[in-house]
Amino acid sequence: MKTVILGSVLIASLLALVVILFRKRLGLSVFTSIGVHLVMAAAGIYVVNYSGWITGMYIPLNPATIGTVTVLGLPGVGLLLGLKISLFA
Repeated sequence: MKTVILGSVLIASLLALVVILFRKRLGLSVFTSIGVHLVMAAAGIYVVNYSGWITGMYIPLNPATIGTVTVLGLPGVGLLLGLKISLFA
């Protein structure tokens, strides 16, 4: 019974969010922008990992690191490298 109630609340809130999204005319441009930022963040981390620019440094591709680089941009990659060097070197 509890899972039915929680499932119905989840479905109702999801439908409300979809209605608000399309009523405000945000459309899919928000999702496209977020997707581009996520791909560029993963590409930036991948380039640092496999370019050999900094030997012996590896930044794992996980939600925390990709989220950091998505929010901060390429300076986020520098932040993660600085943290890696200062904490684990």
